[in-house]
Amino acid sequence: MIVGFLISPIFLLQSSAATTITIAPSNSSILVDVSQTVPPDALDPATGFYVQDGPLFNAIFQELVEYNGSNYLQVVPVIAQNWSTSNYENWTFFIRQGVYFPDGVQVNASTVWFSLYRTILMGQGPGVSNYIELLFNATQYGQTGYALPWGVANAIQQVTGLPTTKNATLAAQVLASILSHFNANNQTIQKIMEYPYQAVVVKGPYEVEINTLEPYRDFLLDLANWWGAIVNPVYVDQHGGVQPNSANSYINDNGMNGTGPYVIKYVGPSLSEILLVKNPHYWAQNIANIPTVAEPAHIPIIDIKYGLSHTDRVEDFATNQAQISYVSLPFLQQMYSAYEYNKYVSFNQVFLNLGYQAAVFYLSLNMQVFPTNITPFRQAIAYAINYSALLSIFKFQNQTLAINYLGPISPVFPVYNEVMQLDDLHPFTYNPSLALHYLNEAGYEGHFYVVLPNGTAIGDTNGSQLPTLTIYALAPVNELEQEELTIIQENLQRIGISTSIKYVLPSVTDNWVTPSGTPAIVDLGWYPDWPDPIFQELIAQTDVLYGGISGNLAWVNISTLQQIYNTLPFLTNQTQQTLEVAKVYKILYQEVPYVYLPNPVNYYFVQPYVKNFVYNPFIGYYYNLMYYQPYTVTITQTTTTTSPTPLTTTSTTTSTMTMPSMTSTSTSNNSTLVYAAIGIVVVIIVIVAVVVLLRRRGGPGF
Repeated sequence: MIVGFLISPIFLLQSSAATTITIAPSNSSILVDVSQTVPPDALDPATGFYVQDGPLFNAIFQELVEYNGSNYLQVVPVIAQNWSTSNYENWTFFIRQGVYFPDGVQVNASTVWFSLYRTILMGQGPGVSNYIELLFNATQYGQTGYALPWGVANAIQQVTGLPTTKNATLAAQVLASILSHFNANNQTIQKIMEYPYQAVVVKGPYEVEINTLEPYRDFLLDLANWWGAIVNPVYVDQHGGVQPNSANSYINDNGMNGTGPYVIKYVGPSLSEILLVKNPHYWAQNIANIPTVAEPAHIPIIDIKYGLSHTDRVEDFATNQAQISYVSLPFLQQMYSAYEYNKYVSFNQVFLNLGYQAAVFYLSLNMQVFPTNITPFRQAIAYAINYSALLSIFKFQNQTLAINYLGPISPVFPVYNEVMQLDDLHPFTYNPSLALHYLNEAGYEGHFYVVLPNGTAIGDTNGSQLPTLTIYALAPVNELEQEELTIIQENLQRIGISTSIKYVLPSVTDNWVTPSGTPAIVDLGWYPDWPDPIFQELIAQTDVLYGGISGNLAWVNISTLQQIYNTLPFLTNQTQQTLEVAKVYKILYQEVPYVYLPNPVNYYFVQPYVKNFVYNPFIGYYYNLMYYQPYTVTITQTTTTTSPTPLTTTSTTTSTMTMPSMTSTSTSNNSTLVYAAIGIVVVIIVIVAVVVLLRRRGGPGF
């Protein structure tokens, strides 16, 4: 009893130490982004038209108004000081005084006129897709082949006397000459810019009016993207000027600096790497009350490495060499397992799940070229694909991070479900027998046949055997896309359609501007340029005016739809608009211009010390808003004495997180030491008491 009594107090003797682990960047002046798996298609905001372009353009260029951070339904004034409209058709903007390009050229109303007219006249994807039927006439464009800002031909004719209203080619050439030798002080150019009945009117040195062809409530949401970028006329004129329906190859390859918080320092071969540095002459550097999205950069250098291999993207993030990265969904666990701080940082602290995109992914089936110009052939492909098998590859930790749907409208928009219910429609499902039925019908219509794996021939055996079809996809293709394409190839092979895959760079797709110049089948996706599911998704993908890379890769050209589209995006009665969309959906369901593939969630891997990662699905993320804050984890180890001799210890660990570039410090737990001292005193007292007691009893040895 005495022995047990003596040992018990010793169990109360504890000591602990706390170890602090800090994760931080190895160089706090640089942020390395390796998340973009393909390079930009162009460095000119009037030409670049891919999602990966967004963060770059957002850092370099600015617009009259921009999205309010992650809130894409609200805009804030940036180059514009303010704006007003009374009818959603005539928009007046007052330009901030004191906005400069890095070379000292000041922004004013004429700079806005130049920038918007340049983007439209160049006739590239951004200008055509985003200003057609708003700032230039679709019918005239279809008839003449020139995207001319509405009213500009009248303005030129009124001022110069040239017959530009009856000669679109002349109008385009004169406008190109004005833009290529731009002098806002030239009286002739001044009078043309001040002509009141045109898309953009210069009303004063810092006042500009933009007039849309139709009242359109969402116009500011359109202007907030990079095709609304205000660019430097002096730089453009010194580097190739402006040509109708032509990209500026120099700027595409080398870029140019805008009014944004970063400037381009270096462009690597084939746009494999772009180095941005903090704009040393940024106009908003010491300006109060500017919108958050326009604030100066916090991190001095942004190093964007495009198109790195999967292995490099994993390694760079895992070893803290990169701050932002990405891997395809099958490798999420691999990324986290390789992460050297996974003992201290949970998966969800580095994995940012940003939800489903307002986007669609598809196989486009070109309705103007053989054999995808045959409706039953397109229907056969739609029923030949095993969508459940495609969806299964998006599973992670018992969750499916993707959804099936029936485009061209993304299911994140409420109008999608409304239309599906009105039409009683459902996404296509795997039905091999129905696929064979349609393929047989297509064979007789197109005078071809296919041979099934069992040797059976279906279709018109008096015709020619269907050749191997090529499916085009953007390079490089990640593992998930490869798995998708493999499933699709196998599915099509089962009904006798042989396919091959051809990978091309985004720059190649810029040439897909005619039906014959666009491949029969393309594996791609479409992101709306601004949050209007009707104008930017439905119409963009199925209106022939957006044919090719401008959105309608299937080259849908259906007269009934074209008639509806004349007024559909501008209807103010929402119920009527939804009913019209339902009519369109029924037609598209029968025509099958696209086969829609699963829509996955969007995500990035971001180091835990990167703060203020603000994401907007329409422009990407904001480099200038990011900053570093070391991420700290505290690990406490507690030691408990279980016996005086020998000592027995147990330890427990609790963790809290911090940042990469490890430093550690150890501290004693003062309160534990106090308790230990008290315990020792108690033990001594007890021993003394026992000795006294034994002496009183006359125990042996005493």
